[in-house]
Amino acid sequence: MAKMTLDDLVGQLQKAFGAELRAVVLYGSAARGGGDHVARKSDYNVLVIVDVLDADRLQAASAAVRAWTDSGNPPPLLLTNGEWLGSADIFPMEYGDIFSSHKVLHGSLPGDITVDPSHLRLELEHEAMGTLLQLRRGLLASGNDSKEQLSLLEASASTVMVIFRAFIRLAGEEAQRENARLAQQAAEKAGFDAAPFLAAIRHKRGEEAIRAADAPRILAGYLAGMQRLVTHLDEMG
Repeated sequence: MAKMTLDDLVGQLQKAFGAELRAVVLYGSAARGGGDHVARKSDYNVLVIVDVLDADRLQAASAAVRAWTDSGNPPPLLLTNGEWLGSADIFPMEYGDIFSSHKVLHGSLPGDITVDPSHLRLELEHEAMGTLLQLRRGLLASGNDSKEQLSLLEASASTVMVIFRAFIRLAGEEAQRENARLAQQAAEKAGFDAAPFLAAIRHKRGEEAIRAADAPRILAGYLAGMQRLVTHLDEMG
């Protein structure tokens, strides 16, 4: 079965929501470019803004969303127009990431929204600490199995890059669009070694696979870097 395309998704959402569909926006690595979106490995992240999202309207769109997720993509982020206008204070990382790199596929982003740095720092520290805790739990659960540790690195890579971009924005600088440069930028700003993160990036791109035997060493550096970032964010507060 052919995979659903972005054009297919937009067309089906237009049929499902009609005139109430305010915006369909692509964001993340696919919108950002720079070589970090890898075909068949990277997600197409889509924001959908609609006037009303009751059960009937969600059911009308369910077939389109099911086909989209069956094609290997995460479900679209669906918000009402009012929710979009009122949620920048609780999702400042996500809003900042969308504003920094997006492509409007239908309609336009409503409102003139800004992200408060104090809100961003709080969510960023929460997310960075949460990722560090997940890495620690994953390492404990791996039973020293290097293949499981490698899977842990692979699974965390995209989340860590989102955190790095938000961190650089919080520092008042423009985040590098390409992930390897972004990791180096964040490492220099927070004072940790970028090498483990660069190895994970090259591995995910398919440029240089991490050997299973090297996974424990790289994961140890990964953990140390995230711990330093959490400490740095706390000191900023």
